[in-house]
Amino acid sequence: MKICMIGTGYVGLVVGACFAEMGHQVICVDNNPAKITSLQNGQVPIYEPGLEQLVERNVQDGRLSFSLDLAQSVASSQFIFIAVGTPPAEDGSADLTYVMNAVQQIGASIHAYAIVITKSTVPIGSAERIRGVIQEELMKRGLSELDFDIVSNPEFLREGAAVEDFLHPNRIVVGTDNSRALEYMEKLYLPLTSQGHPLVHMDIASAELAKYASNAMLATRISFMNEIAGICESVGADIEWVRRGMEFDHRIGSYFLSAGVGYGGSCFPKDVRAIIQSATERNVPTHILEAVDKVNHKQKKKLYEMVVSHFGEDLSRLKLAVWGLSFKPETDDIREAPSIETIELLRQRGVNIQAHDPVALQNAYQALGEENIKYFTNPYEALMDADALLLFTEWKQYRFADLGRIKSLLKQPILFDGRNLFDPEMMKEEGFVYQSIGR
Repeated sequence: MKICMIGTGYVGLVVGACFAEMGHQVICVDNNPAKITSLQNGQVPIYEPGLEQLVERNVQDGRLSFSLDLAQSVASSQFIFIAVGTPPAEDGSADLTYVMNAVQQIGASIHAYAIVITKSTVPIGSAERIRGVIQEELMKRGLSELDFDIVSNPEFLREGAAVEDFLHPNRIVVGTDNSRALEYMEKLYLPLTSQGHPLVHMDIASAELAKYASNAMLATRISFMNEIAGICESVGADIEWVRRGMEFDHRIGSYFLSAGVGYGGSCFPKDVRAIIQSATERNVPTHILEAVDKVNHKQKKKLYEMVVSHFGEDLSRLKLAVWGLSFKPETDDIREAPSIETIELLRQRGVNIQAHDPVALQNAYQALGEENIKYFTNPYEALMDADALLLFTEWKQYRFADLGRIKSLLKQPILFDGRNLFDPEMMKEEGFVYQSIGR
C-alpha cells in the first residue's frame, strides 16, 4: 500500500515508520525544511525508544522516505494520513488550523480515489468539515465527481512505548460509514490483525470521541488518586497502601493508580480541555472532567508548596536541585510537565535551579533559557551545594540512585519526592528529611 503521512511530529513519524516496518511504502511530508533534511540524513528529532533504529532500517530498505513536496506525495498515494498538531486554542478547544491547511492542500492535489485518514486528535464533527473542504477544492478544479472517503483512525500511543504500542496494539479503531473504505483499512492493517490484534469498526463520530474518552478516563484516574492522596495526608494514611488495597480488585486494576504531581504531556491536558469545550458548545455539562482538570492544575504545584512550607516565604537565597524534566520517563517531551511549571514558580521567587534529565535537557533549555538555571548531564553534579532535591520524573536511574552520595552532596539532606520513589521509613533511617505524595 502507498501511504502519505502529512506531519513528521511525534505521531506522524512513529506511525509512518511503523507502517513501513509492516511492509507498506510510506512517504512522510512536512513543511519544515530543516526537519526533513535532518530526517533524510538519518537524524530523528524526537526521543522514543526503538524509533531511530526503525527509521534507519526502513529508509535503507527503501520503504520509508521524507519530502517537502506535499502535492506530489499526496498524488502518488492512496492512503493519506493527517498527523499534524492540534494545539489548544485560548478557550481550550483544539486548534484545527494545521489540519485544515493540510486538508486544503489534499483537495488541491488528489487526482484519483483516495482515503483521507485523520490520525490527529480532532473534535467530534471534524470529519464532515474535512469532507466539505476537500469537495470545495475539487469543485474549483472541475473535479467534483472525483471520489474519496474520510476515515477517523485515532492513535492510542504511549510516549516511551509508542513503537511497541503501534506494532502490538490492544485495539485499532476505524471510524467510517463506508464499506469500501473499511475494506481498504482492513487490508492496510492486515499485518497486525492477522496476528490477533483486533480492528474495531464504528461510525466516524464515535471514533473521534473514543480517543478523547480514553484519555479523559486515564486522566480521571490520575486526578482521583491525587485527590485521595490529599485525604491520606490529612488522616495519616499512606496512598501506596491504599493503592495496593485497590489494585487487586479486577474491576479497578493497577494502571494509572499512582499518586504524584499530576499529568502532563501533549495529550491528557489538551484532550480533557478539548472535550470539555466541545461539550460546552453543545450545552452538555462536564462536572467530572472539569474537576479532573482543576485537581491536576492544583497538583502540579505540590512540590512548590512543599518548598514554601519547609523553607518559608523568602526563597531568594535557595539553590534547589531538580531531577526529571520530562513529563514522564522514556521521553524528552516537556509539554505541560509539572517540573517546568514548578521551576517557573520558583524562579519568580528568586530560586536558583540546578537541573538534570537523561534526555530532555535540550527541550528544557529551549523552554526555560538560562535565567537562574543550570543544566547538568550528570545527576549527581546537579546536587552539589543545593539546599534540597526535587524529584519530578520516575526515571529508573533515580529510583536506584546512591542515597549516601545524594546526602553527601546536598547542603541539607532534604528530598521532595513527586513520584513516591522511596520508602519513607528507609529515608528516615538514612537521615533524610523526606516528603512525598499522600504519605
